[in-house]
Amino acid sequence: MSRPAPTPIYTLRGAGGPLNTLHLSCHGGDTPLLYSGSGKGAIHIWNLNTRRAQRIMEGHSGNSIIWVSTLQATNTLLSQGRDMQVCLWDLNEGRSEVVDSVWTGSVGFCQCSVLETSPGNHLLAFAGQQTEEIKIIELPSKTLVCTLVPDATVGMVMCIKLWQPDSGPGPFLLAGYEDGSLLLWDVTQRSVLSQVKAHPEPVMCLTFDPERLRGISGSSEKTLSCWKLDGQNNLQLQDNVTLVNPGVSQLCIREDGKLLASAGWDHRVRVFGWKKLKPLAVLQYHTDMVQSVAFSDHQDPKQRLLAAGSKDQRISLWSIYNEGADTS
Repeated sequence: MSRPAPTPIYTLRGAGGPLNTLHLSCHGGDTPLLYSGSGKGAIHIWNLNTRRAQRIMEGHSGNSIIWVSTLQATNTLLSQGRDMQVCLWDLNEGRSEVVDSVWTGSVGFCQCSVLETSPGNHLLAFAGQQTEEIKIIELPSKTLVCTLVPDATVGMVMCIKLWQPDSGPGPFLLAGYEDGSLLLWDVTQRSVLSQVKAHPEPVMCLTFDPERLRGISGSSEKTLSCWKLDGQNNLQLQDNVTLVNPGVSQLCIREDGKLLASAGWDHRVRVFGWKKLKPLAVLQYHTDMVQSVAFSDHQDPKQRLLAAGSKDQRISLWSIYNEGADTS
């Protein structure tokens, strides 16, 4: 007998607008938190114990929020809005005030990427004012580290991911562009290490597994493109995954490297085994495009959650494949 289709363990309502971005923080303190950014400019901090919004913040003059993240060491929230600003919020001792901001100049939808380089110090990468440029700054100083502009014409930068290899120099940055190209940048050298054409359409989203040196990207078509880095930092295309319906908003790999989730334009979340890209589940709940997926970072594997945010203004939370399931 086939298993019954999974259902959400619970849902969060009241975001007041389409859900563009989610970020989970569940390993510090007693209260697991989910941060969400809406198309109406609201940032909600949801308490996953009470399943209620603990705080609601407005910081981008009603402009759509396209990315949120946290800097754990300093209890700082980062939010990126369509007002071309990245805001830094102080969340210490119940506060929720903007203490600094960064002007990006970007009119696109490219989400920022943040990387901790040492305790309390981070790199923040974002699409710049020119369509192909990526700027990287240090936080908290806001010192410009570099501006990355490809020599070849690849169109607007669509998605980026900063990462630090386990050994050797770094950091590196992966970037997907409008013409379907994927570029690997050496941030220190400000140079392109490798380039492949991953999709015929713009690269809408990508994610990368630094431990396995393997990543995957999606676009407006029906294909997910998987790729890896060889020992010389060359990008090599691997398998493709063909989807039932076109369009992927976001991809996310669970921290243990076992699961991959995709947010679909067809209102569905698809779950795959990350090792062999084996389809495991299709999660059907939402009535509009799913725009964000995120796995929780609970230290207890039994508590791990998958969150999905949709244009239908709802967040669904799922508990799937948390113990001993064959996900290969």
